[in-house]
This record gives sequence, C-alpha cells and structure tokens, in this order.
Amino acid sequence: AYSNTKSYSTDAPSRIRDFAIVAHVDHGKTTLMDKLLSQCNQNVSTERIMDNNALEKERGITISSKYTCFKWKEHTFNAVDTPGHADFGGEVERVLSMVDGCVLLCDAMEGPLAQTKFVVSKALAKGLQPLIVLNKVDRPAVTEEQCLSVESDLFDLFANLGATDQQLDFKVLYASAREGIATYSFDRTRALLAQKEAGNPGPLEEAGMNDLLDAIMEHVPSPQGVCLQLLIPRRDPADHFRMLVTMIERDAFMGRLVTGRVMSGTAKVGDHIKSLSRTGELKEDSKVTKIFTRQAMSKVPCATPLPTE
Repeated sequence: AYSNTKSYSTDAPSRIRDFAIVAHVDHGKTTLMDKLLSQCNQNVSTERIMDNNALEKERGITISSKYTCFKWKEHTFNAVDTPGHADFGGEVERVLSMVDGCVLLCDAMEGPLAQTKFVVSKALAKGLQPLIVLNKVDRPAVTEEQCLSVESDLFDLFANLGATDQQLDFKVLYASAREGIATYSFDRTRALLAQKEAGNPGPLEEAGMNDLLDAIMEHVPSPQGVCLQLLIPRRDPADHFRMLVTMIERDAFMGRLVTGRVMSGTAKVGDHIKSLSRTGELKEDSKVTKIFTRQAMSKVPCATPLPTE
C-alpha cells in the first residue's frame, strides 16, 4: 500500500497531463509505473502495486486498467496502467478515450509484437501521439544497433497503420524499468546501469526517471489544448454535468463506483444524475453519494470535480 497521505489541490488544466501506458504483455508496464511513482516521492511498499487483485498477483499480469495520480514539478499526472494481454484489449480501447497521450513500452529484445500493433492502432485512431520507451536495455545482449532496428520496426508499424507525419515523429527513450532508469541516450542509460551496479552514486544515478517524466510533461498535451469531442461534443464548462465513464467497480460499503473524465459542468454530493447509453438512451437515474480523486492508489475526497478532470 501507499503511505503518502498528502492531499492534492485542483490544478489548472494547463498543469494536468492525462496519459496511459500501453504495451504487449510482459514488456514492463506495471514495473515502470512503480518506478514513476517512486521517483515522484510516493512510497511504494510492494512490487507491481497496480496489480492489486488476487488473480493479477497470481498470474503476474495486468487484467483490469487502473488509474493513479501523482505530482511532478508542480504538474498533476493522471496515469492509467493498462492490460497487455490480447484477451483484455477492450480495457485498453476504453481508457484511451479519457487520456491525451500515451507511453508505448516496447521490449528492446523482442521488438513490437501482436498486442503492440493492437494498442498502437487504437492510440493512433484516437489521435494520440505515442512516446516510445525501449525497455529492458539492461540485458547484456541488447545493443544500440538492435535498438535502432526496433525503432525502425516501430516506424514501419506506425506508417502501415496510417499514422500522421506528426505521429511518425515520435520521441524515443531507453530504459530499464526494473532499475528505475530512463534517458534519451542508449549510452547514458547503460552508463547509469553500470554505475548503479558498481554501487557508485553520483549525478548520473540521481537522474532516474527524470527524462521520462519531463518528456511526458513536454509532449503529452494538457486537457485545455485537446479537443474533447472524441465521443462527446465539447460544451461550455458551465453547462450541465457530463462525464465519460470508462471503468466501473463495486465497493462493499459504497456500492457502484464509476471512473471517467468530466467533459463539462460540475457535480457535488447529493446531485441527481442520469446514466445514458452511447445513443443517448436513458438507462437509469442515480444520486451522487461520494466523489473521489486519486492520490497514488488511495482515494482522496473531492468536493467538486472540474471539467477535464
């Protein structure tokens, strides 16, 4: 569990970054998320903390998407960890509707595989600009030439899937999620790894995931700079409350919990809301009993969610 209990205040949309981490199964998404949280001063007490149900812990894979929130350089990062197995691809497709960017993780040894193609196709169709992270460069067999070959394969994959010129101009980082290191340079990442293995702390070791976090801050657009009419037309923030629901859970004490993105208006505890289908058909009437946002894996009470949150 997470022991950090500091409350987060609501930020302006320009300081919010909403992104998902996508990849083929076992390419290191959940491990990467652990290291990002640790780098942002969240106390991660167990490995693969995002895989928090019994079946996920038993199988060692992510089955359902999870959302978390953390701070970096006065910005709020809303991050979604997604499944990599093809059987749970629908989870990925849904959550991509509530983010503005994605980090595509690819094994530097294996390169893009079947599920890589699936998640890339969905991200490109949503108009997202993937940020590429070549993971597991700590393996002795991984060379810079091999990484360049994987980058070329990813470029071909993007092109074959109809990526725009802007989407083809992707940024690449070289990482070892297990060791908590990611930089823009293959040589620098390997130097960091060698320095860490030798137990010689210094300026390089302190870098950690800084380059990746800065890249997310720079290259994932803020909600205010993104057209939110992928599924629901953009409306004035003062309009009626509307939220795009992407995840549904059940709590033993509170009942049904829905997670999504506020598209317009605001809501507060006690408000009556209507659940609509994609075609606008009324499904049911409900009442808001609790409102939460996330801080790491903890639910934090929120008085009034604002548009784009």
